[in-house]
Amino acid sequence: MADREESGKLGWFVAGAVLGGAVALLYAPKSGKETREFINRKKDEGKEVLSETGKEVFDKGREIYDKGKQIADDAADLFERGRRLVRG
Repeated sequence: MADREESGKLGWFVAGAVLGGAVALLYAPKSGKETREFINRKKDEGKEVLSETGKEVFDKGREIYDKGKQIADDAADLFERGRRLVRG
């Protein structure tokens, strides 16, 4: 549950950053070339952040999967032990 909340906050942060950048462009007294360079820099920074975030999400998903698999394996082992005890 906390992971969903955390990823939701990250999404709102990214959306706010993009919106803030767009507003800044509207009020920035720069030439077209400077503005294009600024946009390209921000685009590259955004791609890097998204790449890092995607990797973090993938790693967290893998961690959760591994924990779930271990729990399922442990439960199957306990079930098998109980079955053997009942059968004698």
